[in-house]
Amino acid sequence: MHDLVSKPQRHFDFAQMSGADRYRLLASTIMPRPIAWVVTRAPDGCVNAAPYSFFNLFGADDPVIALGILARPGAPKDTATNIRATGEFVVNLVPFDLVGAMNATCVDAPPDVDELELAGLTTLPSVAIAPPRIAASPVAFECKLTHLLDTGPGQSLVVGQILHAHYAQHVLTGDPQRPRVDHAALDLVGRMHGASTYTRTRDLFDLDRPLWQDAKITATTAS
Repeated sequence: MHDLVSKPQRHFDFAQMSGADRYRLLASTIMPRPIAWVVTRAPDGCVNAAPYSFFNLFGADDPVIALGILARPGAPKDTATNIRATGEFVVNLVPFDLVGAMNATCVDAPPDVDELELAGLTTLPSVAIAPPRIAASPVAFECKLTHLLDTGPGQSLVVGQILHAHYAQHVLTGDPQRPRVDHAALDLVGRMHGASTYTRTRDLFDLDRPLWQDAKITATTAS
């Protein structure tokens, strides 16, 4: 086994660092990160869309996902404002062929601007909530807010229960009653280091999960 402890290390006291310095270090370390392309609808009906890479799945029974929404100078982000007001949002996933449109929705537009329209994207109605889903996205999750935690000035952790999931037929394979996802067809992208670096999820390898019974046998044999 590799002795990682023996390698030189540097200590960072986060309490003594600025938020920008902490972000630069952490966002370049915890990666790749999946991207949640979040669509919300304001109480006045205006639709908002923006991508977030502080995102992941945190349970399947109930199905739960979480978003980390960071602060924006001057005012809360539209996504956080809308979720706080309505308790609803759609998480769309981002394949490689939609990265240009996804990037277009990153623009710091005013709250009354529909980023989906700006990016030339069409939508489909959701089943149970008001915000629509992005028609071209291969996977969309309709979510209902369950917890909203303020984690810092203008920064929040959003936890939502997935009510409905929509999958493009071409990314499903196998038994129609118990379909699996074709990861190559999905061709998702993730965030990497820096302000503009992304990756495609195509460099794969397999590891079998060890069983304790096998580990005991191996240890007994080795001794």
